[in-house]
Amino acid sequence: MEPILQSIFESAVDGIIVIDGKGLIKAFNPGAERLFGYTAGEVLGQNVKVLMPGPDRDQHDRYLANYLETGIPRIIGTGREVQGRRKDGSTFPLHLSVGRMDIDGEPAFTGILHDLSRRVEIEEALRKSEERVRSIVESAVDGIIVIDERGLIQAFNPSAERLFGYGLNEVLGRNVNMLMPSPDRERHDGYIHQYLTTGEQKIIGIGREVTGRRKDGTTFPVHLSVGEMVNEGRRSFTGILHDLSDRVALENRLAEQKSLAKLGEMAAVVAHEVKNPIAGIRGALQVITSRMPAEQRDRGVLIDIIARLDALNRIVQDMLMFARPRALRQEPVSLAALLGDTVALIERDPTMSHVQIALSGAADISGDREMLQVVFQNILMNAAQAMENKGRIEVSIGTVNGRCSVAIADQGPGMPEDVRAKAFDAFFTTKHRGTGLGLPIARRVIEAHGGTIQIDAPPSGGTMVTIVLPLPR
Repeated sequence: MEPILQSIFESAVDGIIVIDGKGLIKAFNPGAERLFGYTAGEVLGQNVKVLMPGPDRDQHDRYLANYLETGIPRIIGTGREVQGRRKDGSTFPLHLSVGRMDIDGEPAFTGILHDLSRRVEIEEALRKSEERVRSIVESAVDGIIVIDERGLIQAFNPSAERLFGYGLNEVLGRNVNMLMPSPDRERHDGYIHQYLTTGEQKIIGIGREVTGRRKDGTTFPVHLSVGEMVNEGRRSFTGILHDLSDRVALENRLAEQKSLAKLGEMAAVVAHEVKNPIAGIRGALQVITSRMPAEQRDRGVLIDIIARLDALNRIVQDMLMFARPRALRQEPVSLAALLGDTVALIERDPTMSHVQIALSGAADISGDREMLQVVFQNILMNAAQAMENKGRIEVSIGTVNGRCSVAIADQGPGMPEDVRAKAFDAFFTTKHRGTGLGLPIARRVIEAHGGTIQIDAPPSGGTMVTIVLPLPR
C-alpha cells in the first residue's frame, strides 16, 4: 500500500474494512477498531459476519455468493444504514458504503462505515421531545390553536374541539375567523395583514379577554394569549384559549347577590316599618268585628279585610326572614314528628280538604325545628297549590350514604326545566300572588344546616323536591 494511502487508511475517522470474495477480513483500520472494539489482529482472517448481528450474520455468505454468481448487487456500489455488532455483543447503527475492486485477479470489497449512534440518539431525543410536546398539547385543559400567516388553522387540540364544538377535520385549513363572532370575524384578516406589514401588535405577545363563537352559533368569553414562531422562514401563531364562562358566571352571580342584598335590606326596612301598622290595624279590626252581631252584613267585609292583612303580614314575614335571617338553633329534631305536625297544620286548612298527604319513614337530626317547619310547610303548600288543592302528596323520609333524605313528590303538572333553573332565585315566582322568597328561604335554611335541596321532574310526572340533611355525629 502506498504511503499516502496507508496514511489515509490509518487516520480515517470512519471504519474501513477490506474483505475478499469469501468474506474474510483482509484489512481493519484503527477507525474500525474503535467502532467494533476488536483489534485488527483479532479479526484478520475471520469472516466479516462476526461484526454483524442476526439475521444479517446468517445471510451474508449467501448474499456474497449470489452476487459473485449473478453480478446483482444489493448494497455494492451504494450505501445504506445497517446494524453493527461490537465485541461485547452490543449493536449500533452505522452507514455502510461498499465498493468492489480486484486484487491479483481476485474480487475484494472495501466497506466504509460511519457511526450513526449520535445521530440516532439525537433523532430519538427529538422524537421523544415531539411526542412530549404533542402529549402536552393534546392533554392540555386549555384550547390550543396554531394558524399560519394567512390565518388558516394548522393545529387544533382536543380541548379546542370541546370549546368550540368542531372536530379537527372540520377546521384544518380553514380561516380561524370562523371561530369569532362579528365584528371580530370581519376584522381579523386585516389585523394579521397590518401586523405582517407594520409589526404593530395588538394582542401578539400579550393576552386579553375576547369572545369565541361555537359551532352552534353561541358565544362564550375566553382569555386568549398569542405567541409567534418562525419555522423554516415561515411565520405561524399559537393561540392558547382559556374558557372564562364559569368565572364570568360567578362574577355575574356575585353582582346579582350584591344587588339582591341591597334590595333585601331595603325590603327589610320597609317590612319592618309596615309590620307594626299591620298588626295595629288588624287588632283594631278584630275588636270591631267582635263587637258586631254575627248576622250583620259588614262583619263579613271586615273578616275579609283581616284575611288580606294576614296575607300581607306573611309577605312581610318572608321579606324579613330573607333579608335578616336569624341564627339557627341546634336541638334534636324527629323529622317524622316535625313533618307529622306540618301535615296536620295543612290538613286543618279548609282550602286543603281535598289534598291527601302520605308520610312514611323516620329519621332524627339536629337543627332548628321552627325554621325547618317553615321550609317543609312552604314546600308542601307549593305542592298542594300545583295540584290545585286536589291530589296526593308522597313524603318519604330515609337515609342514604349516611345522610338523611326527605323526598316530597306531588301529582301536579310538573315544573318545566327553565322554571326549575330559576326556582331558587329571589323574587322569581310563577304565582299570581307571592313574593318569590319561599324557595330561596328554604335553600338558605337547608344549606345553613349543611344540607342540599333540589327540584326534579320524575319520568312518572309531577314534581319532586329532595332535601338531604346531615345525620347527628
